Amino acid sequence: MVNIKEVAAEAGVSASTVSRVLTGNIPVSESTKSRVLAAVEKLNYQPNACAQGLKGGRLHTIGLVIPNIRNLVFPAAIRGIEDTAGKHGYTVVLCNTDEELDKERLYIDNLRRRLIDGFIFSTARPGHEYLLDLPGEGVPVVFLIRQLGKKVDAVVLNNEDGAYQATRYMISRGLKQIALINGGLELPLYRDRYNGYLRALQEAGLTEPPRMVIHGASGWEDGYLVMKDLLQHGHQPDGVLATSDPKAMGVIRAIHDAGLQVPADISVMGFDNLDFSSMTDPPLTTVAQPFYEMGVRACQRLIQLIEKGRHAKTKAKIDVLPAELVIRKSVR
Repeated sequence: MVNIKEVAAEAGVSASTVSRVLTGNIPVSESTKSRVLAAVEKLNYQPNACAQGLKGGRLHTIGLVIPNIRNLVFPAAIRGIEDTAGKHGYTVVLCNTDEELDKERLYIDNLRRRLIDGFIFSTARPGHEYLLDLPGEGVPVVFLIRQLGKKVDAVVLNNEDGAYQATRYMISRGLKQIALINGGLELPLYRDRYNGYLRALQEAGLTEPPRMVIHGASGWEDGYLVMKDLLQHGHQPDGVLATSDPKAMGVIRAIHDAGLQVPADISVMGFDNLDFSSMTDPPLTTVAQPFYEMGVRACQRLIQLIEKGRHAKTKAKIDVLPAELVIRKSVR
């Protein structure tokens, strides 16, 4: 690879002059600038980005840490982050942790040694409180979708209101025995969805149906197994709120396998509005999360924090986006 000394020799100037031309920090004459740029083009010189970052303290690189690349909530959010990062001259490094704490710590340590400018985390859960220490160490951080408290910037959904809207809509359709198939309550977003579900029931004078509220389900397979188990034990609701679209897909399959119909026998509501939700049989009524916009906002906020400087004092901003009900055919 061509180095800066070779460019300087070609242009007939010093290496420091080449550096001044390329960084633009100190003015040089137009004739000198022209000679240097001509030499750069002739020799196809590529400045060492890592060296520039070490000198300037910034590499325009963002670490995006997610728990599971197979989780379909992430593609749109990742696209929003990448589109926004690219517009501002930043590169995104994607890391998949598989919900493994040691793996996450290794990613963070490796990227920090490579002068990463900041992180977007979608991995926050109990046991990850060490992430809250990073801003105090001069590392800009924004949480996305998940969060840990309100001391670090985050972009999240109004999960309680989303579940409240979903449950209230099902009640408005005459449903009274509404099962809930939820994720793990260790995550605040699933606690919030549970609280929204309960609030809607209470406002309608309904109670939580016995043995029909299940926590800890994850993905379509769990949705299928939980619904199958409910039906096999004689617990047939007239409606089901599944707190993710994949869980709802599993629920619908279990209902069909039991010889029942959606929504004639059991109505089903999802949560996410993933791309496939309009193509299920029947098309899934669900709660939309604006994943692309959430990614955009998380990246915008992180870049703001980076540009302000690593040790700038800023008040944490929690950006809560509204949920939107999407009515299709799976609720009668």
